Amino acid sequence: MKATIWHNPGCGTSRNTLAILQESGAQVTVIEYLKAPPSAEKLAQLYADAGITPQQGLRLNGTDAEERGLPQADDSAVIAAMVAEPKLIERPLVETDKGVRLCRPKEKVLEIL
Repeated sequence: MKATIWHNPGCGTSRNTLAILQESGAQVTVIEYLKAPPSAEKLAQLYADAGITPQQGLRLNGTDAEERGLPQADDSAVIAAMVAEPKLIERPLVETDKGVRLCRPKEKVLEIL
């Protein structure tokens, strides 16, 4: 199975999710999204495939998202902010042939393996 993880190596949950993927035997593509953020189109597709809104994929902890009103903003405004400032993307996002999950907690990845 192939898997892609939008990963932040500084995040324990992201590292633990990556370890689960590697232990599963999946062929893993690791994208450090802070260095190579997904496009607006890709983010929209990931959230749609995960069955969540961009607002649900918004990182609130350690960001100014709430002060900027992003949790109440429309989808396109949230995605535009994430593309401009990838630290606003909650991590890790994982995509496999079985779907997409925002893997918080890390065990959510098991749903798509």
